[in-house]
Amino acid sequence: MNASVGDPARERAVLTELNRHYIRSVEQSDVAWFEANLANDFRCTTADGRLLDKAGFLSHTAAGAGVSGLLAHDVLIRLFRDFAIIHARTTYRKADGTAGSGRYTDDWQWRDGRWQCVSAHVGRS
Repeated sequence: MNASVGDPARERAVLTELNRHYIRSVEQSDVAWFEANLANDFRCTTADGRLLDKAGFLSHTAAGAGVSGLLAHDVLIRLFRDFAIIHARTTYRKADGTAGSGRYTDDWQWRDGRWQCVSAHVGRS
């Protein structure tokens, strides 16, 4: 592993916790958490096909996700030294009460002594 990145098992545990907070922050519109954990050059491809930069994503987050009960399932963390890819499936309740589901991929890079999310891609089914 890169000298700045620790034991793979420990890093997976850290990334698992970051992923948990990411999902919570989407549901709770926690802009402050995203401000602290997204890289300045972060990009997100939304479920409707838009490409947002960090500022756009923060605005999008502040407006609210319009979902509740957001859960991540089948989380797969792939660790490549100072880069990690997280794949997962989601389930949630839409504002009208119907069930929804989707998938996401988040990319994390070790920068400045910590993991920062550099990109995200969200799809809904």
